Amino acid sequence: MDELVEEPRRGGGGGTILLALGVALAGWFVSSGLTGIRTADRFVTVKGVSEREVKADLALWPIQLAVTDDNVSIAQSRVNQNVSKVIAFLKANGIDSTEIELQGLRVTDVLANAYNQQNRAGNRFIIQQTVMVRSDSPDRVRATSQKVGELVNTGVVLSSGPEWGPGGPAYVFRRLNDLKPSMIAEATAEARKAAEQFAKDSKSKLGGIHTANQGVFVILPRDATATEQGPGMNEQSQILKTVRVVTTVEYLLRN
Repeated sequence: MDELVEEPRRGGGGGTILLALGVALAGWFVSSGLTGIRTADRFVTVKGVSEREVKADLALWPIQLAVTDDNVSIAQSRVNQNVSKVIAFLKANGIDSTEIELQGLRVTDVLANAYNQQNRAGNRFIIQQTVMVRSDSPDRVRATSQKVGELVNTGVVLSSGPEWGPGGPAYVFRRLNDLKPSMIAEATAEARKAAEQFAKDSKSKLGGIHTANQGVFVILPRDATATEQGPGMNEQSQILKTVRVVTTVEYLLRN
């Protein structure tokens, strides 16, 4: 019985020593790993900005006409007359016929609505017709749009539809892809300058890139008018715009 008691004691003592050694080694590896992780995690996050002022190269101008009458044929005839006046006005101001297109003829019968049958006010038929101008000469379109009062003086009634907002030309910049490579390079270079300055100030050396995010290109109105009360002018209402991209880069730091 004594041997049976002593044998576990000897085995137990050896197990205790091995266990203690194992714990010590495990602690050493864990400590070493954490130190390596802390070193690898030393990085700085910086942003680089690139901006370009650009000019729109396309103008879209929906001119929506509206006529009301109790006789649909008379209303349609008046719409046709107004369309002819609009086209003549556009051509007189240098807009080519290839840049003009008729779109969106809409006829509304007010009496088709049961509520309006009992509460009718005004003419029965409403006819709307859109004359769309699509031009590669935004300056000419803008100059022409500023003379639209001449159309009103001839009896042409203009309206704004929900699909086009409050009316007036929209100016579009189509060459964004041509700018992307140089702007990304510029934004990345600006980010690196900021990282180098940080490394210098913190007495570190700049390492390689840890992560990088190109950012999203946005087109903004050159003359922003946003206030705390709400959004400002839409960029499509301005011929001159600002293209902007912000690149985010994380650089590793070395001692």
